Amino acid sequence: MKPIQDNIVDGKSTVIRDSTTNQDILGTCDEFDIDVGDIDCDVKTDTVTSAESLTRKLRRLRQGLDLIRELFQNFLATDDYSLKASSGYKQVCAPYHTWAVRTAVFAGMCALPIRDQLLLSLNEIDESTENEMRRYRKASLPVIKYVDNLYTSRVITLDW
Repeated sequence: MKPIQDNIVDGKSTVIRDSTTNQDILGTCDEFDIDVGDIDCDVKTDTVTSAESLTRKLRRLRQGLDLIRELFQNFLATDDYSLKASSGYKQVCAPYHTWAVRTAVFAGMCALPIRDQLLLSLNEIDESTENEMRRYRKASLPVIKYVDNLYTSRVITLDW
């Protein structure tokens, strides 16, 4: 994978095209030395949901992948990006956040750019962005399912 710095042009970030296959995403796990044995260790020590457990960090990563996936789906479905961003957040993350966090997130939704402004700031056009978003959605789903399977196979619920 190319470093993120290679994707900065004239001080503006562009859509990262290098990590949109599930092999690249799973390869990132190797880069950061993520070991599924860590989940077993957290289960044995009853620290799955503790703040510093690797299992909890993996769960947050999984939620982030799913949130981006949902945001991209909503972006592709309509021109009203800010409205769809809030529905993506409601669906993926809000059930797990406290009232204070949900309130802050929804307040921040007002600052999201409209679709055309977002594309302009990314120096992208609709077609290229949509293609990359579709590729990400396709590549991320097996990774999300893999992480979910890691939890369910160890009888760890997914509702925390």
